[in-house]
Amino acid sequence: MTTTESSSTPETVTEPSMTELRRRLGQVSDLGAAEALMSWEQETSMPDEAARVRGLQLSTLAGLTHAMFTDDKTGELLDAAAPQDDTDQAIVRVARRDFEKATKLPTEFVEERTRAQNEAHHAWIAARKGSDFATFAPHLTRMMELARREADLRGYDEHPYDALLDNYEPGMRAGAVKTIFADLRDRTLPLLRRIAAAEDAADYGVLTRPFPAEAQKAFAWKIAGEAFGLNSSFARQDESAHPFMTNFSRSDLRITTRVEPYWPACLFGTWHETGHAMYERGVSGRWERTPVSGGASLGVHESQSRLFENLLGRSLPFWERYFPQFQAAAPEVTAGLDAQTLYRAVNRVNPSMIRVEADEVTYNFHIMLRFELELALLEGTLKVSELPEAWNAKMQEYLGLTPQGDAQGVLQDVHWSAGLIGYFPTYALGNLLSVQLLEAAQADAGVAQGIQNAEYAPLLAWLTENVHQFGRSLTPTQITEQATGRPLSADPYVAYLHKKYGEIYGLDGAES
Repeated sequence: MTTTESSSTPETVTEPSMTELRRRLGQVSDLGAAEALMSWEQETSMPDEAARVRGLQLSTLAGLTHAMFTDDKTGELLDAAAPQDDTDQAIVRVARRDFEKATKLPTEFVEERTRAQNEAHHAWIAARKGSDFATFAPHLTRMMELARREADLRGYDEHPYDALLDNYEPGMRAGAVKTIFADLRDRTLPLLRRIAAAEDAADYGVLTRPFPAEAQKAFAWKIAGEAFGLNSSFARQDESAHPFMTNFSRSDLRITTRVEPYWPACLFGTWHETGHAMYERGVSGRWERTPVSGGASLGVHESQSRLFENLLGRSLPFWERYFPQFQAAAPEVTAGLDAQTLYRAVNRVNPSMIRVEADEVTYNFHIMLRFELELALLEGTLKVSELPEAWNAKMQEYLGLTPQGDAQGVLQDVHWSAGLIGYFPTYALGNLLSVQLLEAAQADAGVAQGIQNAEYAPLLAWLTENVHQFGRSLTPTQITEQATGRPLSADPYVAYLHKKYGEIYGLDGAES
């Protein structure tokens, strides 16, 4: 008689592939959050002497995060994943795209780049303080070399810049940016010339009237909460050399600002970063600790910050509503003023040296300048040592200004020290999208009425439903077309500039 014996070894239970994949992606996300937290602390409160060791710590974390995400195990889990619904499908789709891009970069390269970024960043801080580009130049040379290596590692079809731009604006190409910028230049430069020739009797001295630092920050933060929904239960504000927003989850948002005698820098800087923060806050919780969490692109992200800062924060209804609170917070600033005169002052069109203080009409010229210089540096047609002179020449060409020192010119932005080559075009793309989204939102009568009354809850709800909640599950193109009914266009933005500033400066006629 034959007997069948049962095995004494229990059957191995295989964990569902999606569950295992999500666990691994969550761990990668946690490592990234730890790295971001250390970077935030470095910008806001770290002792100066900690810079060298912090660079090594960040390099280690960046290497660990990259190595874990690009490990063969991640690829195996992606291959084995069995998505059960739309959420799973989006997670696998976005994670696979990121995985394929990330695996093109060796871990050693990621660690080297992180160390170089840390060194360059601290060199930039010192060089900017001393307005001395020469001390920063070797670090920028290294960052450009790393950018070229990254472009080669990632691969591209037309231009090395495309590989870098895709990190921030998926699907966008340098050729398309050139076309968009040429159109913007041709249609807004005449407006700038007309405004410069117009009579303007407004008193802009109010923008530098005494306004204590703590009072600036307190008022900016109060309005960020009351008008835009940001509050201390999930966010906080600190100071840094260059304002930014970072987050470690949708429930832990950090914004920074800086305080200057030119008080609009603090107020509008805070509200700009608030727009970024509210985007992250609005991303659906179902994407938490996955690659889908976060903004669809930096252009879409910038559309939110520019919308809050400019389309709302610099609007007449906004100042009509909040002027009494501003009077209470800044009595020396508001002496003899009313909401209308303050509105005109904060919308002054005046070519300036500093990008983050630029008005809506001139802002895009700051971006065009940086984009053109980045292309030249990457192509090798411009040497790093020649950059200050080239910068000053383009400032004169576009805005009729020559910086008085490197701090006002080539050293004013943090981006190149951080290796963020390909980032700048997203600022202008965000400007275009901000108006296109606002126009679409105002097709809803409740949103339109709310904007007229400076009550922005209906608008925030519309943005959450049509933009924020999707995170990276939709591409920038998909979000734009789904929310507005058409591809990204410069038309709404150009029309907005001509209408708003035509009224402020008493210009006859529309776009010419």
